[in-house]
Amino acid sequence: MSDTHAIDSLVQILSKLPALGPRSARRAVLYLLKKKTTHMASLIEALQDVYEHVQPCPICGNMDSQSPCHICADPRRDDTQLCVVQDVSDLWALERAHIYKGRYHVLGGVLSALDGIGPDELNLSALLGKVKEQKVKEVILALPATLDGQTTAHYIAELLSETGARVSGLSRGVPVGGELDYLDDGTLQMAFKTRQTIQE
Repeated sequence: MSDTHAIDSLVQILSKLPALGPRSARRAVLYLLKKKTTHMASLIEALQDVYEHVQPCPICGNMDSQSPCHICADPRRDDTQLCVVQDVSDLWALERAHIYKGRYHVLGGVLSALDGIGPDELNLSALLGKVKEQKVKEVILALPATLDGQTTAHYIAELLSETGARVSGLSRGVPVGGELDYLDDGTLQMAFKTRQTIQE
């Protein structure tokens, strides 16, 4: 019997990725082995490129191969609007839907007592600084419709209460417990268009 250590190692690594369990990872590895000269070589090259060049944007937290990222470097974006998201995947979901033309701020999570995530673990001080220094008129909280997401939204609304900026949140279309990255573009568009001011 041949040594399968290399294969097993790759399966273990892939099985740790979101939405991939051991079975799916094994199928992916088998597919790559069958397409070794075409797909696997391209995958290795792409992974190496991402590993060497992609990094967090120092301004918004987006992932990009340029610094600042292409969104922060775009002079056509609206500087008076700032959209706050939990993670980079949410930012990408909103960009994919083509519904927002302002600036972003990635929190890096939401407040969660169970997970031990408090205000100090989130990118909140930079958010407050941006709103004050850049004279932002509206802060849109595009956070998950979960208990932790809503708790975080109200905490931020209170934090920004004396800045003079309007603090709004996504409205109709986002189901309770819904993650932005899993919503279709139409739902995201409706949620953005019908956003409401968050009361403290």
